Amino acid sequence: MEISTVSTDAAGPVLVVPMFADRTPGPGAEEVLAAIGWVDGHLEAVGFDGSVGSVAVVPTGGAFRTETVIFVGLGDEADHETLRQAAAAARRAVPKVESVATTLHRVEIDGAVRAVVEGFLLAGYVFDEYRSDPPERSHPDLELVGEVEGWEAEAETARIVAEAVMVARDLVNTPARDKGPADLAERLADLAGGHGVSAEIWDEDRLAAERMGGLLGVGAGSHRPPRLLRLSYTPEDAAASVAFVGKGIVFDSGGLSLKPATSMETMKTDMAGAAAVAAAVVAVARLRLPVAVVAYAALAENMPGGGAQRPGDVITCRNGKTIEVLNTDAEGRLVLADALALAAEAEPDLIVDVATLTGACMVALGDRIGGLFASDDEVAARVRAAAEAAGERLWHLPLPADYRSNIDSEIADMKNTGERWGGAINAALLLAEFTDGRPWAHLDIAGPARASKEQHYVSKGGTGFGVRTLVEVARTMAE
Repeated sequence: MEISTVSTDAAGPVLVVPMFADRTPGPGAEEVLAAIGWVDGHLEAVGFDGSVGSVAVVPTGGAFRTETVIFVGLGDEADHETLRQAAAAARRAVPKVESVATTLHRVEIDGAVRAVVEGFLLAGYVFDEYRSDPPERSHPDLELVGEVEGWEAEAETARIVAEAVMVARDLVNTPARDKGPADLAERLADLAGGHGVSAEIWDEDRLAAERMGGLLGVGAGSHRPPRLLRLSYTPEDAAASVAFVGKGIVFDSGGLSLKPATSMETMKTDMAGAAAVAAAVVAVARLRLPVAVVAYAALAENMPGGGAQRPGDVITCRNGKTIEVLNTDAEGRLVLADALALAAEAEPDLIVDVATLTGACMVALGDRIGGLFASDDEVAARVRAAAEAAGERLWHLPLPADYRSNIDSEIADMKNTGERWGGAINAALLLAEFTDGRPWAHLDIAGPARASKEQHYVSKGGTGFGVRTLVEVARTMAE
């Protein structure tokens, strides 16, 4: 898909223009209303009011220079997210054409071009790899009507970030049989190749030598052994260092604490954290941000095979701390424990882990908001601000010290489950034990990692949630 600018009087098949609340015209809409006298009445008749998410497709019948005008609503006041959503809504409403022109980017907000391009690109995502006869789809070029200073750099940034999100979506949507731990590690390593990112893969022998007891314990029930993938981007002018840690359970049966059958149907999603951190590192490298980033993807398959760990077993993690495994379906925190301990050893300025960790977080926040836990309020503010700028919603949840007793074990340093209430907090408190006191944030994305329906630029299935936030965190660290 090409992105370009065109003159304000250029003709084409489709023009997308913004409208604010109460049908107040935005840039470019005034011209359409002036040229086609009946349009305002038509918009009122079809119920288009300019609210966020509203769309009206208007064939011009030769009364305007384009065949179709698509009006998209921005609400009372536009921001980056409403621009993303408006561009996405327009993309989904576009008929099969070769190009689409828009004036959305001329809304007076810094970064408008990036938001519009990002939303437009993400809304065009499809996953057709497993269809024998995929339907024909339109991938129109995007024409920005009226040049804006610096648009090329903004558009390229949007393209790089959107492509990273779509890579993560592809990985999540791929069936589990086609992404065993070794296969996924190789695929992610190949993804990083050519972008100045180095890759290192630890097999089961290396994992044993490196004392990765959590990762080995979770992977013991599968005939496909676990892997640890390390991706490193180290520019010479790095202003800071950050570590990204991702949960990569390629399929989660629950192990011997077996899940109900219906709960397994979407468990190919349980490696979404690993996909997010890997895709984010590649995006950071492609953007040439002056920040050193290392991603650790802890990859395993949680299966109930003959060698599977049992409830009541005790594992020893890389930093020497022990965990009593009472529920083998609380496995994500076990693989993250090893990866976090490894990340902390390098003493980065910030560690951020991303994981589809707990159903409890979904109970608290629903399926479109991720949970944010942090070592302190300053880290929480940084990560939440990055998420807001990126258009991903996180909610800061507490790590109360007196809840630590919820994971006390009678025979080990801790146990992997606590009481029923506060499950997301209990899991985060366990992870904190492996960060060595470093600045750290934990993103529980069990809900937003997968969408049950299509909405603006989010497609049904894997969402790539977390990629945009991580890239934005890296950008702020570089500053």
